[in-house]
Amino acid sequence: MSFLRTVLNNSVIIHPPGFYIIGFQTFPFISVFFIFLAFVYAVTLLFNCLVIYVITFNHCLHTPKFLAVVNLAVIDVILNTCTIPGMIKIFLVKDNFIPFNLCLLQMFVYYAFVSLESYALAILAYDRLIAICFPLRHNSINTVRSMCCIVGLTWSFALGVTAFTTSIMTRLSFCNSVRVFSYFCDYAPVFRLACNDYTMHWSAASCLSVLILGGPFTFILLSYVSILVTVFRMKSLDSRVKALATCVEHLILVAVFYMPLITIFTVGFYLRAINPDQRVLSLSLASCIPPCINPIVYSLKTKEIKVRALALVRKTKIGTQQTNQHKNLSCKMNKMQQ
Repeated sequence: MSFLRTVLNNSVIIHPPGFYIIGFQTFPFISVFFIFLAFVYAVTLLFNCLVIYVITFNHCLHTPKFLAVVNLAVIDVILNTCTIPGMIKIFLVKDNFIPFNLCLLQMFVYYAFVSLESYALAILAYDRLIAICFPLRHNSINTVRSMCCIVGLTWSFALGVTAFTTSIMTRLSFCNSVRVFSYFCDYAPVFRLACNDYTMHWSAASCLSVLILGGPFTFILLSYVSILVTVFRMKSLDSRVKALATCVEHLILVAVFYMPLITIFTVGFYLRAINPDQRVLSLSLASCIPPCINPIVYSLKTKEIKVRALALVRKTKIGTQQTNQHKNLSCKMNKMQQ
């Protein structure tokens, strides 16, 4: 294996041609797991694309709330596309090699869109906060323009921070092992293979964990504290129940996304008290499952999207039936003519 050598600050930096992803080699019944991942990816694409289509082509859904929902759906599709096809390719083709530059690209896309997923959940919490705590001023505060600005800022911030943390990986020298014990080009498992000092990368990973998980999760908690205070000040029991009912689905998404990742990053990254095999399996599930269930639990449960999605399905079914009827009628006429 030939290594690329570059000079940086009077020191030789060695970059390998690529890395070998070895996270799943020791798992029993791994074929069942990959079949499950293929199902998860298919569901992710189907339902998130349905949500994107319904919102995009229905002008009455072009509101701040549904802009936040379609933002989450786009992020879900890209996040699972970043990792699941690569894992399935390793299983099917038995080729676990990934070139160095492609490794950095995958690392960037994964962490950028995990960050965006976290911020997207915080944006949905913001939408609930304004709707419940400021109902009379909701339309003036939470406008399409303001929501576009918030979404644009989160994308700029997430992509910028992740670009910096990924670019500094080029300062590391890999002169020994190139075997990454994870299910993709994971940040910490890669920089720990370096044979020069990676203190800056450890600090960047720590800061990124706080920015990705800690900041948005804290905002969500504070939002729901404010929501609960407002709800318990309502005089009508029905109003309380209706207000809380609009938050249930979002709370499920928050629990499914944050709880596993916070546990894995805290126990695995800082305490190193988790078995490497368990970390790989847990992290892969924690990353792949939320984009799959988000549209089912949240988006398609929303009344406006459900009505239009069902109408689209019925329209497609009717169109298919009419096409089949036309084909059958044509066949009968041809037979009669013969």
